[in-house]
Amino acid sequence: MSAMEKSLSNTPIPARVRPFAEIHHIPLWKKIASPIFGQRFTPSKSEYDELVAAVSEGDVLMDEFVAWMFASNPKLAKQKFDQALKEGVSSVEDCPDALLRLFEDVEREPEWLDRQLLKDALFFIHSSGIEANYVLRDAALMGGYLLSGFNRALIMTGALNQDASKRIAETSKWWIDCTEYGGLERFGAGFKSTLHVRFIHTLVRRNLAANPEWDSKAWGLPICQIDMAATNLAFGLVFLAGLRALGIFPTPHESRSVMHLWKYTGWLMGVEERWLTDSEREGAVLLHRALLTQSAPDWSSQALGQALSLEPLQRHYANFPTLRRQFEYYKHLSINQFFLGGRKMTQLGLPAHILPWYPLLLTPFNAVTYSAQRILPPFRARLQQRGRQAQRDFMKVFGDKGLTTIQPDKNHPAHV
Repeated sequence: MSAMEKSLSNTPIPARVRPFAEIHHIPLWKKIASPIFGQRFTPSKSEYDELVAAVSEGDVLMDEFVAWMFASNPKLAKQKFDQALKEGVSSVEDCPDALLRLFEDVEREPEWLDRQLLKDALFFIHSSGIEANYVLRDAALMGGYLLSGFNRALIMTGALNQDASKRIAETSKWWIDCTEYGGLERFGAGFKSTLHVRFIHTLVRRNLAANPEWDSKAWGLPICQIDMAATNLAFGLVFLAGLRALGIFPTPHESRSVMHLWKYTGWLMGVEERWLTDSEREGAVLLHRALLTQSAPDWSSQALGQALSLEPLQRHYANFPTLRRQFEYYKHLSINQFFLGGRKMTQLGLPAHILPWYPLLLTPFNAVTYSAQRILPPFRARLQQRGRQAQRDFMKVFGDKGLTTIQPDKNHPAHV
């Protein structure tokens, strides 16, 4: 055993992580699936030790900058960060080494980056239309609340006291920024939004880790590497799987391009390369392993799930607002049921008797019309244009809340 392996095997295991002995009883479906995916779903002991260590690892470069920021003049350091973000690090006079290292890293394009793949991903994402929002909201976000290890940081940053529509509006604005053409260029909106969110994450990590109410022996480090990697997979792997369930079938090239886009976005967000994947197969294995570090649903799952379920009742509509809010409320519950099932709906504090009526109507329609439209070039272009417009129109229901990414108020732990 190498020194590194010894160090990893001696890493304290947070209580939220399932014991190695428990996960190593391999069920039949995993034995069958492993050759198909080219990897074992169940990690080896050394791979398990890496997962455990990642529960207590943050974002080295951004953590170092924020540590320097608080050791000097936080307000001035924040101004330097904002200037580097908007105008480039070369514009910052007396640039601190920590800030320089951070921006030299993100401004250096990784060797594996393929800009054409990013463009191809955007065309497909735009063409998926409003169904993209359904998958991300009702499968990825709502399903993520089942993982109570994720929820701790949300709860302690005041998520239960914050407007749920504000949280989803800010996340949706970031997603829109990242999925615009040119959005991930150096001075594109998505690039800047991602670095802004990464900065916020580090402020939250620093604040909560120092909070006596944060139990690191149970939960590890707030917004840790493995949690960031799992979150990133929601925008690629879960997105693609959810679209298939709704009758929109990506080609192998489209699948690869979407995974590539979120690999780059995750890299910008501070996820280490070892936790980034190129394909859905790799992503499925990593997500399964990441879930082994998560604790079961608890009261926080119900509290956050119920808050998100009520979000449609706060939306802005110009015509028939009351009727449309009620319709959207039940529509989203039906999509939740379709993706999650009755047992998980109960764990989220949602009514389990809801029928998945909306997806059952939508999926056959999509399977026919989407497939037909993508065959002919004129229809493909219109599909992309109409789909993107539907995604932008969705932002309007949040009113002013959908105009910015996360802007912490004075009561938020990321406020500077």
